[in-house]
Amino acid sequence: MSDAGGPYLFDVGVIALAHTGAPVRETALSYVRDAITGDIAAVVPYPALFGAHTVLTTYYGRSNADASRLLRNFMDAKRIRWYDEMPETVVRGGFSLADDANVGGWDGYYAQVAIDEGVNTVLTIDSDFERFDAFDTEVILSPDEFSELNEFLEN
Repeated sequence: MSDAGGPYLFDVGVIALAHTGAPVRETALSYVRDAITGDIAAVVPYPALFGAHTVLTTYYGRSNADASRLLRNFMDAKRIRWYDEMPETVVRGGFSLADDANVGGWDGYYAQVAIDEGVNTVLTIDSDFERFDAFDTEVILSPDEFSELNEFLEN
C-alpha cells in the first residue's frame, strides 16, 4: 500500500472484514496490517471498534469472546492514531453532516472526525461516504467482491 491517499480513516466494515475468514478480506487485511506497521497513517475512532464487534458477532458469526480478543489485539497497535474524543461539537457536526448527506448518524460522526483530523481518505466497504466532498472515499471492494461477500454472509 502507498500512503499517498493518507491519512486514512477506517470505517467499521473495513475493520470487521479484516478480522474474518471471508474470501474477500485480503484488501481490508492489507490496509489494517499497513496501519499496524505504520506504513500508512491511519485514524481509527474508538467507537468504530464497538461497531466492528457488533458486525463480527452479528454477521460473521464470531463469538463475543473471539471478537473482543481480536479487537483488543488490534487496539495494541501503537502506530495508529486512535481518536478517543466525542465532544459535543463533533457530535453536532456529525448530525449536521448526516442530515445534509442523508446518511446514518454514525457515518455523519465518522465524517466529522475525518474532517477534524485532516483525513484525506475514508476506507469503507459501501458508498455512503462518497456523499461527502471534504475527503476522498475508497470503497475497498469491487462490485464482484461485494457480491461474493454477500453470498458468503448468506451461507
